[in-house]
Amino acid sequence: MTQGMEIGERRVLDTRTLPWQETPGATYSEKVLEDGEGGRAKRRTSILRLGPEGVFPKTDFSSGAEIYVLEGLLRCGDVRLPEGSYVTLLTTAPVTFSSDAGCTLFLKTGHLEKGDPPEAIVSTRDAPWFPGLVEGLSVMPLFRSGTRNTALVRWAPGTHFQSHRHYGGEEILVLEGVFEDEHGRYGPGTWMRSPHLSQHRPFSQEGCLIFVKTGHLSSGINP
Repeated sequence: MTQGMEIGERRVLDTRTLPWQETPGATYSEKVLEDGEGGRAKRRTSILRLGPEGVFPKTDFSSGAEIYVLEGLLRCGDVRLPEGSYVTLLTTAPVTFSSDAGCTLFLKTGHLEKGDPPEAIVSTRDAPWFPGLVEGLSVMPLFRSGTRNTALVRWAPGTHFQSHRHYGGEEILVLEGVFEDEHGRYGPGTWMRSPHLSQHRPFSQEGCLIFVKTGHLSSGINP
């Protein structure tokens, strides 16, 4: 079932409870979180699972791809990407994903723009953390271009952030712990999308690690 067709709507999904969509004869399955929203058919966000010896068909990423490896080891062409790898691709050359033992990844397509780096790889196991805007917050930058940013953000237990608006929207995947705001509590596997100029006051009583993407959810910003 296609999710999140309108980028002006707030969406919250527990990806752990969504069914895997199987393709007959394929060695991969998928949980689609959003597909074709904002009138751009190539914009898509999903959790992709490759089984042992799994292969995802060659794909043209001329509109860009962002990958975060959640579990296992992914092969992207000849490059080996272990758990925690973040990758961006912007190429017209078809790319094949595969995995020897199986892997799971968070995959976004259609959110990059002409002029973005054609390829970048960040090993989040080795990349540095930087202090955030409030005590208890640590940030690992992964991608930045114009108003668009992607990062890992770690919240120490008891960290509170000030109320703020999201210029260009915000998208979060909770990787560990419990992320919270005045609207609810979000455990591991929760995916949420907040539209352009939405507002909230986030915090985490237990501590958490989140994947965050901002500035990409307005047609006025990303035509």
